[in-house]
Amino acid sequence: MLSEKIFGIKNDEEFEQLALRVFQHQYINCKVYQRFCNLLGVTKNSVKQITDIPFLPIEFFKKEKIVSAPSNVQQTFTSSGTTGSITSKHYVTNLKIYENSFRKAFHYFYGDITTYTVLALLPSYLEREGSSLVYMADQLIKDSKNSNSGFYLNETVALLQTIHELSEKQEKVLVIGVSFALLDIAEKQSLFLNDNITIMETGGMKGRRKEMIREELHTTLKNGFGVSKIHSEYGMTELLSQAYSKGDGLFYCPPWMKISVRDPEDALTLFEHNKTGGINIIDLANINSCSFIATQDLGKTYKNGSFEILGRFDNSDIRGCNLMLL
Repeated sequence: MLSEKIFGIKNDEEFEQLALRVFQHQYINCKVYQRFCNLLGVTKNSVKQITDIPFLPIEFFKKEKIVSAPSNVQQTFTSSGTTGSITSKHYVTNLKIYENSFRKAFHYFYGDITTYTVLALLPSYLEREGSSLVYMADQLIKDSKNSNSGFYLNETVALLQTIHELSEKQEKVLVIGVSFALLDIAEKQSLFLNDNITIMETGGMKGRRKEMIREELHTTLKNGFGVSKIHSEYGMTELLSQAYSKGDGLFYCPPWMKISVRDPEDALTLFEHNKTGGINIIDLANINSCSFIATQDLGKTYKNGSFEILGRFDNSDIRGCNLMLL
């Protein structure tokens, strides 16, 4: 089965071969993606190499049911949104694939989860249903098998006390939190944590605070928590994989995920490295939905395999998405 091969990819050649097979599978089984490809003049037989594969605009997840598998939907993940806005929906037909993806990715970048205490500070996500991030954090908390691991909603004092105690014991701690919640703590505290404490922000102010550029955000968090680096997680409702940054805003993908950058003025043209444009993502863990997604994020890639997120398109910036009208 294709789904069993995804997490065994060892090199770029294997990635491309599997990506081409996944494209064939999704072109045949995801009728929304098939219609989109056909409108671009791309068919199942015309794709010979990975650069021939079209990227579906992420907005389709707001209006269409993007599925490439006949199985019943086990879980529907939904994006956060302002009141009255249309949210994205990711219909997951096999939760085991999602669980494999986030567990293997965490191990790939950070090692054995049982060596960590996982403290999750995700108030905006916990206050609604359908968050894929909460699902992942909950599973990692359970996987850690640590009685100190858990969610913290409005328990800042208890969270800080736990961090202090574990820091003094030189134990490894992962604090994963939404940006505004971590800022609320960092601006009121002057901590001095050891290198065993990993502060990981998941991005976004969720309307709670003014948006900040990454350098300003990370400087404030580093000063408040007394750490030398701020880690980051890059994921979204429409993906079943995450990229991670261990500092300086440079993200790396697990072997089954790749980033490319498209021309903002011509969505079908891909840029070389070091040029800012729209982020395209191949996430092979999305085998049962769509693995080829054109996001609304702006960024650039580098030759060493890393990438950077530099902002987002606003609605007036989006180009090449007129094919939304199917």
